[in-house]
Amino acid sequence: MQPFDIDLVYLWVDGDDPKWSKKKEQFTGKLTDRSEGNNKGRYMNNDELKYSLRSAEKYVPWVRRIYIVTDDQCPEWLQRDHPKIRIIDHREILPEEALPCFNSSVIEYFLYKIPGLAEHFLFANDDMFFNKALSPDYFFDKEGIPFVRLKKQLLGKWHYLVKRLYRRRLGQYISKVLDGASLVEQKFGKYYSGIPHHNVDAYVKSDYKDAVERIFRDQAQKSLSSHIRMYGDLHRSAFSYYALATGKGRLKYVGRKESHRLRVYRSNYERRLNKYQPDLFCLNDNQRVKDEDRERIKPFLEGLFPEKSTFEK
Repeated sequence: MQPFDIDLVYLWVDGDDPKWSKKKEQFTGKLTDRSEGNNKGRYMNNDELKYSLRSAEKYVPWVRRIYIVTDDQCPEWLQRDHPKIRIIDHREILPEEALPCFNSSVIEYFLYKIPGLAEHFLFANDDMFFNKALSPDYFFDKEGIPFVRLKKQLLGKWHYLVKRLYRRRLGQYISKVLDGASLVEQKFGKYYSGIPHHNVDAYVKSDYKDAVERIFRDQAQKSLSSHIRMYGDLHRSAFSYYALATGKGRLKYVGRKESHRLRVYRSNYERRLNKYQPDLFCLNDNQRVKDEDRERIKPFLEGLFPEKSTFEK
């Protein structure tokens, strides 16, 4: 039996909701574009959450409670009165100056403010899935310290320095990750060249709070005005680098057999999943994805997780 409770937190948005779309367009001036930070895929609802919850109920049934953080929305298929499920509106946890917020990085700063959240929790986007039966010690050691899963870079710290020689500018996501790694190096003298595995992560709430309110307070405050994702925003990977630098995290380098990212614009989902059989996988939608690519998502996920969960009506 696990010695402590572990909760699971998701961010979720339905970009097809007319009310939400109107609010976003009125506030930001444009609903979506082809940029990395504001493309259609960032807000598109392909019912991934339904299948991620199926995977959670099947493979991590020991999770105590599941929190779904949304912007005044709720999946129409969700059994809201399920004892494990809690819907958390942005207004419950985000400061007034950050609202309305369409920037996942900023929303993530305030996960520790979720009412009733356990000290130990897992965080997932709705496009992340459990692919095998996993025990609590997959995410936390016996002392409750989280495992931080990173992907090694071929040239270590020099990997992206070399890339900069051939590109005018690195992508927004990786730029924010590297900024966080540099901040940790400045503050603690340790640099981690591995990048996030882009999958389910484990955290300790008190350490997460400390990272936001004390260690990276200035950077987090500065990002509150970014209502959509922007270069320069603090990314939560900095919290994991901080945990590693201070002994509050256990480093694990992972490959595709443990954590795998499938890209929606490619059509080889089944082949890659069968080849690597990862513990966790992510089905990543982005600015390169077309609507015809997205049509493959539901059939693929329904094939993997055909049985309804108790979280569904």
